[in-house]
Amino acid sequence: MPPRRRQKPPKPSKPNGYAGADTVRAPAPPRATPAAALIALGIVYGDLGTSPLYTLPAVIEGVGGRFSPAVALGVLSLIFWALVIVVSVKYCLFVMRADNHGEGGILALMSLVAGPGFSRAPALVVMGLFGAALIYGDGVITPAISVLSAIEGVNVASTALQRYVMPLSVVILLILFAMQHRGTARLGAVLGPVMLLWFVVIGALGIRGVWHHPGVVIAVDPLYAIGFLAHGGWKGLAVLGGVFLALTGAEALYADIGHIGKNAIRASWYLVVLPALLLNYAGQVALLTAGQPGDGAYGSPFFRLAPGWAIYPLVVLATVATVIASQAIITGSFSLTRQAVQLGWFPGLRIRQTSDTEYGQIYVPTVNWIMMVLTVGLTVAFGSSARLAGAYGTAVSTTMLLTTALLYNLMRSRWHWSIPVAALTSGIFLLVDFAFFSANLLKIADGGWFPLILGAIIFAIMTTWRQGVAAMQRKQQAVAMTPAQFQRRLRRKTIARVPGTAIFLTRMTEKIPPQMVQHLDQFSALPETLIALTVAFEMRPRVNPAKRLELSEVFPGLWEMTVHYGFVEVPDLTAALRGAKARGCPVDFDKAVYLSSRDQVIRDREARYLHRWQLPVFAFLFRNAVHAVDLFNLPPGNFVEIGRQIEI
Repeated sequence: MPPRRRQKPPKPSKPNGYAGADTVRAPAPPRATPAAALIALGIVYGDLGTSPLYTLPAVIEGVGGRFSPAVALGVLSLIFWALVIVVSVKYCLFVMRADNHGEGGILALMSLVAGPGFSRAPALVVMGLFGAALIYGDGVITPAISVLSAIEGVNVASTALQRYVMPLSVVILLILFAMQHRGTARLGAVLGPVMLLWFVVIGALGIRGVWHHPGVVIAVDPLYAIGFLAHGGWKGLAVLGGVFLALTGAEALYADIGHIGKNAIRASWYLVVLPALLLNYAGQVALLTAGQPGDGAYGSPFFRLAPGWAIYPLVVLATVATVIASQAIITGSFSLTRQAVQLGWFPGLRIRQTSDTEYGQIYVPTVNWIMMVLTVGLTVAFGSSARLAGAYGTAVSTTMLLTTALLYNLMRSRWHWSIPVAALTSGIFLLVDFAFFSANLLKIADGGWFPLILGAIIFAIMTTWRQGVAAMQRKQQAVAMTPAQFQRRLRRKTIARVPGTAIFLTRMTEKIPPQMVQHLDQFSALPETLIALTVAFEMRPRVNPAKRLELSEVFPGLWEMTVHYGFVEVPDLTAALRGAKARGCPVDFDKAVYLSSRDQVIRDREARYLHRWQLPVFAFLFRNAVHAVDLFNLPPGNFVEIGRQIEI
């Protein structure tokens, strides 16, 4: 029996699973305090912050190793304006305004533009779902490429440890995923200062490079970027695919506003992250412009910015920073998963709250372990960051393109912008996104197919679950009755009333639960007292015990009750219901019987709702989904679970 969240009208009607609750109004966004900004560095900016490790090597490969001064200035100009337009303007100023009750991410954006029940525009729903599914695809690559690129830094000083790079990366990744259950608040408090040190160090390294070759600062002129693309042809497009690696992590930035708050994320970006990144990229380009190849010069310009004595300490710091980079996409995946469950696109998953004050700080074990298996598998299969760079970016560039399309619709439908203003603003973003999308299409043969296929599989799971739950609800609605209809039926027929109390667990608050109607049909008898019980999880951490229970007597012998819990509270229904007697409900709950259903999905003869391949997929998902009744503290001796077969 999935729990239900309350909200003020209007309340959208949608199918959902556990935690598939109606959207609620979130608390005011947190203030951008220095402590919150520091946590944002640790939770949000790891991916964007460590991109200097592998972006320039990918660009160098795109130009065939020939890094002339003209190419250097063109590449640096592309990186500069990509960070400014995509991250500083598009995401920080526009996309992050599109929060859905405090939650971010492409699913939150989709729910804003698609309307209640997602019925306003099916095409927008498809965009949002596919974009969300693709985030998981590149999400499993981010930890692998980040950690590998950091450990590979030892090759600049010596090649003796080269054979240990991949095994050591696997060990680090296993430890990272094993730490997730501790929660993002604790991780952020520890890793935030480390990331602050990282940005100070990479900024200082960049200054060191620019100091020796200050001429690279003229790359802020966008004409260098435009000229490079205009004369680069297909090679310029390949370079653009490498430049895009500097932007990976921007979508996770948007998804993490539920964890940290948009104000802290913006402050960290403008004051710390952006200046450090621009300085470091400028320093690397300045080094490459000097034209002294040497061992490893073209393979890792980032590490060659450091003096020889600092290589190994920098490798250690880079390794820690890339672990934090992986954390950004993992926490973003947790947020995305909970949104998908709440909006009814994923089956019920066990979602554990890791903070007693912040709703957005969660841990999803199933997602964590699946990502771990896929990430470690990719690390072993590809073996190096250079090979992984070919698979990286295809999914994220597609998601960014879809985000811009949804943003235009939000500008028109929610922000009420005029068509010219909305089209001009989103058109600029769309032009940039489409250029990166086209460039990343060249990577499909080199491994870019993997995140796309994984995203397609997740998209199929989302749509199958949604259609299956909708079919089940149509079946249940056909059986349910209004209280007035149920009362008339009791009066018309001779129904045996036996002593006792039956509590039917349901999420229907306006109709008689189908279980109660079916019980009447099958046995022609009912207990003297009937209770329809709903559990509602609220947005706040804890509910005042005085407001825990809401009850009303529909007619003599039938009660409706709702038990409210905060999002960190462990439900204990027997304890909550003890207060009902003091409020006029003459029921001995110690002797009451709790009834719930455990449904089994089978195909009906007409097969109207699901395709043939979808039914076994949905049946598997439904059978293994977490049901809220599994989380309630119900007395085993008083609990009855009724197995039903539902044809869809």
